[in-house]
Amino acid sequence: MADDAALEAVATGEDGILAGLRPGRVYAEMSTVSPQLSERLACRARALGASMLDAPVSGSVPQAEAGELTIMVGGCESAFERILPVLRRLGSVIRVGENGQGLVLKLAININLAQQMIAFGEGILLAERGGIDRKLAVEVMAGSAIGSPVLRGRAPLVVDPPDEVWFDIRMMQKDLVLALEVASHLGVPLPTTAAANDLLTLARGLGYERRDVSGAREVLAELADER
Repeated sequence: MADDAALEAVATGEDGILAGLRPGRVYAEMSTVSPQLSERLACRARALGASMLDAPVSGSVPQAEAGELTIMVGGCESAFERILPVLRRLGSVIRVGENGQGLVLKLAININLAQQMIAFGEGILLAERGGIDRKLAVEVMAGSAIGSPVLRGRAPLVVDPPDEVWFDIRMMQKDLVLALEVASHLGVPLPTTAAANDLLTLARGLGYERRDVSGAREVLAELADER
């Protein structure tokens, strides 16, 4: 589901998932939503004699097709063991704790994804404005010590932005906002996440919300040109 409202509608409606959940069944929810919503749905599932697991994934369409997703599961251990053979078809699976904790870890991953791509965009723009060819800068930086898997995977998109994306700036910001809400509840400062969120707000205002997060470089370039 795209967000809490969408999941709540699908899960709790008159003909929703919970309405059809029978005692002994396991409901694995793989959306990236708020941990609080996951905990509430799990409570309602338990009241029905069933189990609900949050099982968000790290990875995109290519990883899903290759069965190479990373799946972080929160919830009852016995329910996790029952559904583990199914989840393993999609990739590597680990139970990280109780309901909601799989989502906390997913959000921790995604704030890093956003910050890496924004920092990469800053570096590329700095190199370009210093007279270095953009493609060359992308190749050298992605091949250097900073070249994480996510950065290397998205680096070509900085040179050749795609017309269609699997995970756009709008969805990325949704996850940053969720992370900031969780952090506020836990009393954890996330200053760089807050800064990334501010930049994505600017990006959406400039019409980039349907672009991949690798489009941060274009947003920064537009801001630089306005000065």
